[in-house]
Amino acid sequence: MSSSRGAARALRGLLAADEIVIAPGCFNAMGARIIERTGFSTVYISGYGVSVSHIGRPDVGLTTLTEVTDVASKIASAVRVPVICDADTGYGNAINVMRTVEEFIKSGVAGIHLEDQIAPKRCGHVAGKQVISLAEAAGKIRAAARVRDEIDPDFVLIARCDARGVAGGSLADTINRLQAYREAGADMAFPEGLLSGEEIQQVCEAVPGAILYNRTGVSPNLSSADLQKLGIDMVINPGGGMRAAAHAMWDYYSAFAAEDHALEDRLKVANKAHPLADFHGFAGFPEIREMETEFLPEEEAAKYDGAVGFQP
Repeated sequence: MSSSRGAARALRGLLAADEIVIAPGCFNAMGARIIERTGFSTVYISGYGVSVSHIGRPDVGLTTLTEVTDVASKIASAVRVPVICDADTGYGNAINVMRTVEEFIKSGVAGIHLEDQIAPKRCGHVAGKQVISLAEAAGKIRAAARVRDEIDPDFVLIARCDARGVAGGSLADTINRLQAYREAGADMAFPEGLLSGEEIQQVCEAVPGAILYNRTGVSPNLSSADLQKLGIDMVINPGGGMRAAAHAMWDYYSAFAAEDHALEDRLKVANKAHPLADFHGFAGFPEIREMETEFLPEEEAAKYDGAVGFQP
């Protein structure tokens, strides 16, 4: 969905509906297409996933604005469902955040979340997190909201609070900060690192507007139905697909090292019944052939006859 305005409107429509929005995490366009194909209405781009998969480094603030928006634009253009992206701390202070929002709107995503950690930040579910002052964090949200309102008022601005995971961080501090971020212009609140269903419910009751929940790490793995009863509007599962992909590649390369060419013959038989057995088709080659037939001169299109159907 290349238009951020259309994507953002679609996301707002989903959030206004009665059902909780479930957004699995991905880190590239292929993962996003699989999420869409398996029936989900929204795609989430994991900052952890982008860092590990694209630069091979942990999620400690090493990725840059241009690296992440490059990934985001490719993912947003590959699917028709709205995409939300992790924008870390906004890559600087309030002034940097203003450009960050502008660039993400240009990328075609429907929304982003900005967190209140210091820079460099850390993954939200590891030790050692620190947060900036409430005044500075609220100023960053105000700056982000100004750009949103000027360029695309439908763009969904999500304020993430990491105060609960800071040493000595309290639930009361999290609630106070999220209330301030909503007043500063955030469309949705994202309390990171909550520790129980009771904490989730307290946040949902105290903070106005939509609430996003990250079902991973130290936070309880509650069902979507239970989260909706507690007041959650959207739940993300950032790292499941990344771990599944990494495990599958480890298993494949380990087997390849042991079996050499025999592995491919064995996998071809084993994968015949899989929904992605025709990976060539999933990648979109049949659609390309249709367009070649429609738009290329007949003699040029004929050069590609028989090119669809083999198993790469």
